[in-house]
Amino acid sequence: MKGLKFIIGMLLITMLFGCNASSEGGKSNDADGNKVTISYASWGLGTEKEQNIERLMIKAFEEKYSNIEIKLVESIPNDKWNDGLAAAASANEMPDVFMLSEIPPGVANDWLLDLSKLAADDADLAKVPEAVRKAATYGDTLFALPAGQQFLGYYVNKDMFNNANLDAPESGANIIEFVDSVKSITNISKGKVGINNPMAILDWYPAAVSKTLGWYTYTEEGYHLNSTEFKEGQKIAKDIVTNGYAYESLTDEQKSNFDGSNPGEVWASGNMGLIWDGTWALTAFEENLDFDYDFIGIPGGRTVVANDYIGISKNTKHPKEAYIFSKWMSFGKEGYLKRIDIAAEKGKVLNGVPVTTDQDVLDAYFELQDLPGVRSAFDNLDNAIVEPVKAVPGYVQSRWEAPTGVSISDQPNANIHSLLEASIKGEIKLEDYLSQINNLANAKYEEAKKAIE
Repeated sequence: MKGLKFIIGMLLITMLFGCNASSEGGKSNDADGNKVTISYASWGLGTEKEQNIERLMIKAFEEKYSNIEIKLVESIPNDKWNDGLAAAASANEMPDVFMLSEIPPGVANDWLLDLSKLAADDADLAKVPEAVRKAATYGDTLFALPAGQQFLGYYVNKDMFNNANLDAPESGANIIEFVDSVKSITNISKGKVGINNPMAILDWYPAAVSKTLGWYTYTEEGYHLNSTEFKEGQKIAKDIVTNGYAYESLTDEQKSNFDGSNPGEVWASGNMGLIWDGTWALTAFEENLDFDYDFIGIPGGRTVVANDYIGISKNTKHPKEAYIFSKWMSFGKEGYLKRIDIAAEKGKVLNGVPVTTDQDVLDAYFELQDLPGVRSAFDNLDNAIVEPVKAVPGYVQSRWEAPTGVSISDQPNANIHSLLEASIKGEIKLEDYLSQINNLANAKYEEAKKAIE
C-alpha cells in the first residue's frame, strides 16, 4: 500500500511539472498528448530559400518548444491582407496567429481572441510602452499584441551642415530651429536642398506643439483639423513647398541640378539636408551612405512610434500555445534576445527597434545599433506618439482615401489627401475646405468606430 501511495504521489508530481512545462516552455501537448500545431500567417516570412530572420526565429521556437509545431500559412496575399484574412475566415481556415495590417477590421469581423486574461499578469507585456498597449485595447479588451516597432522622423546629413558651416539640427530641436535648418542648407543652383517632402508636418506638428492633440490632431473624441495647431502646421509646410525648400516640389529644370532622379538618390548622394523616413531604413543607410548622419525624430523631442500588431484567432483550439508563440515572435524578452543573437550570428537584418523597454534587451540591441538619435527616441518613449494607421478605426479613410466631392485639376472628386496636398502647393485655400475636411474625417471615424462596438 505504501508503495502504491508512493507511485501515485510521483505521478501527481510528474503531472504538475508537466503542466508547468506546458506554460513556461519545453513541453506543450494537447489533451490527448499529441503535438500541438499552430498555424501562422505573416507578410514578413520571405521565401524558404531566403531563410530570413523570421523563419529562423520560428525554427528556434520549435527547438525550444519541442512539442509545438508551427505551420506557415502562405496563401494570404501581402498586397490584399485584409481581403485574404476575410476569405480565410469565410472558409473556416483562419490561422491561429496572424499579422494585422489594421486591428479594427479584425475586431469588427469578430476574428480576434480577447487576450485580456492571457496577458493580465505578463511581466514582459508590462514593459511595452503604455501608449502602444493602449492602441490595441478597445474598451477594456486587449485584441492584439505589439509585434514590431519602428520610429518615424527625420534623418540629418551632419556632414552637409558642417561643410556649410551650419549647426546641424539635433534630437529635441524646436520648430524654429528645424525650419531654419531646412531653409539655410538649401541652395538649388548648387544642387543642395533642405528636405524631401514636408507633407508629414501635417501629421506630427499638432502633437509636437500640443499636450492634448495626437498625430494628425487625433484624440479619442475624433479629429481637430480646424484647430490652430493644424492650421499652423499646414502654413509651415506650404512655406517650405512654395519657396523651393523641398525636392519633390521643385521644377524639372531645378531638379536637373541634382545628383539623382528621386529623393532617395539625392539623399544618398549627400545633397539633401533632412529626409523623412523610419528606422526600417537604418540597415540600408549603414550599408550605402558615406557621410555622417543621425536620426533626430521630430521637433520637440517626442518619439513617433509605428507598430505592427499580431492577433490570435478567436477560434483557435490552442490559445495558450498561440500566445506563447506570438510573444516569442514579438515583444517577449527571451524571443527578442534570441532575435538579436540570430542577427549577429547569421548576419541577418534586425527589422525595426525593440518593442520593449527591458534594459537587457536594449543593451543587447545597442551593441548592434548605436545611433545617438535612436537612443534619444528610446529615452522619450514615455511620451510617445503612436502613428494611428493600424489601430484607429477608419484612419485610412479619414487621412487619405475619403472622397471630398471637390474638383482639383484632373480629379473631379479629390480625396482628403489630394485636397490637403493641393493646399500646401498653394493651389487652393485650406480655410475654404477645412471645415468640410474635418467633418468628413470625423464621419469616417465614427462610422468605423460603430462597426466595432
